Amino acid sequence: MAVKKRTEPDWQDLRMFLALGRFGSLSGAARTLRVNHATIARRIQSLEATLGDKLVERRRDGYALTPAGERMLAVTSEMEAAVQGIGRGTADGQPRGLVRVNAPPALAQGFLIAHLARLSASHPNLDVELATDLRVVSLQRREADIAVRMVRPRDSELVARRLVSVAYGFYGTRATCRAIEKGGEPVFIGFDEANAHMPESAWLAQQHPRARIAFRANHHVAHAAAAQSNAGLALVPHYVGRTHKGLQLFPGLPVPPDREAWLITRHQDRKDLPIRTAVDFLTEVFSSQRALFEA
Repeated sequence: MAVKKRTEPDWQDLRMFLALGRFGSLSGAARTLRVNHATIARRIQSLEATLGDKLVERRRDGYALTPAGERMLAVTSEMEAAVQGIGRGTADGQPRGLVRVNAPPALAQGFLIAHLARLSASHPNLDVELATDLRVVSLQRREADIAVRMVRPRDSELVARRLVSVAYGFYGTRATCRAIEKGGEPVFIGFDEANAHMPESAWLAQQHPRARIAFRANHHVAHAAAAQSNAGLALVPHYVGRTHKGLQLFPGLPVPPDREAWLITRHQDRKDLPIRTAVDFLTEVFSSQRALFEA
């Protein structure tokens, strides 16, 4: 007896595809869903057979979505959002559910963790997930609900709210600063090779092309920690330098221009109670802490 071909996608197949589309690798998807690689691959094959279309292509650096896969990812993301939207607001007007926030590692570790933990504690039914990926996650693919970024996006489907100007300074220990004041050559702490494209890294290289970079790391909180150990001067945002014990501002050097921090959300989430609660909270936090960020 012939087995009847399925004509409607299985939700489990869609879940696996959604995870693969977001992470771009079997390992990332498998880790998130707590299944093995073979299960992910089998589910993707099942979905492609049901739809009669190729959704993903395997490449050396992972998996890439085909045009059909991109369209399917958008549809599947909306389905997921609809399911998650059930019960996100209660009869008493309290937010319920998960809100995913993405921010650069230094901003997350040096500022956001403590505040977002307070948000979660003040709302018993509101859960917060903070991702500190170096890569820019996609709000359109619903990898996050809210993003704090240092560049304003151009996508018309996203809402960008300016939070605060982020000013920079050179910070070091008292001993490090005194050595330079006595005529010593400045020794710096900077970004590693993988992050040499960062604006501060490019600026430092242009201003001090022959200077020694004694220690390199991938984010500002690590730079400040190295400066605390007398590795050199760290060019960091004031919100990092001012909150690291034992560091002081070294005023004798020019600094790069301020950057703008932006709060990014999706247009369609403006009425989502948990997301709106988190947005209002973050807007107030940055406003109240403006002096920590600015020069």
